[in-house]
Amino acid sequence: MKILVCCGNGLGSSFMMEMNINNILKELNVSGVEVDHSDLGSAKGTRADVYVATKDLADQLSSVDGKIISLNNMLDKNELKEKITELLKEKGII
Repeated sequence: MKILVCCGNGLGSSFMMEMNINNILKELNVSGVEVDHSDLGSAKGTRADVYVATKDLADQLSSVDGKIISLNNMLDKNELKEKITELLKEKGII
């Protein structure tokens, strides 16, 4: 499974969220999940199973072929962990 984290410029905030997701995956003892980050424009042309973005950007990802996880607050690690855990359960990974 591939998770692509998106932000406006594809630099700081998406990289920070990518690191947080990798930490969550380690904490949950999950392997085999690829996590990467990208800017919004490139994300639309990048294949992933799951796209993660803040609510304002998630609406702009409606054309991608994959599940979209919309975050209310990119700094809220609890929200991120909750949504990633729910995703992993849906996919039968945990």
